[in-house]
Amino acid sequence: MNEPAAENDRWKRNDWWGVVLDCADVAQLAHFYAELRGWKIHKIDESDASLDAGEGIAYLSVQRNPGYVRPSWPAQPGQQQMQLHLDFEVTDLAAETARAIALGATLAEYQPQENVRVLLDPAGHPFCLYTG
Repeated sequence: MNEPAAENDRWKRNDWWGVVLDCADVAQLAHFYAELRGWKIHKIDESDASLDAGEGIAYLSVQRNPGYVRPSWPAQPGQQQMQLHLDFEVTDLAAETARAIALGATLAEYQPQENVRVLLDPAGHPFCLYTG
């Protein structure tokens, strides 16, 4: 196991990890998550982008996939299945849901829990806003 570099300089660390989402439109999805979470876009071009959460060593990336197919939610037999989803804790579920929709998300028809709102990002990936 690699020893992490000094905790106080996250850019010198070599133990980064992240999640990469496929999409058809890199700029649209990168800007959506940057606005939704208040993260900076670290790098962007027509093929991929990475978002910097500003702390820790995790990142979110999006990559262009010309054959991208939107997943179905909830899962439907014979249709593209969700591979993963992102969860974001919020303090005001109603306000953050409305803000996400204003940024381009869609409220999913199926909502399995009271303290969770399932939304679809502009590329159709399900993500959840929840309260603790």
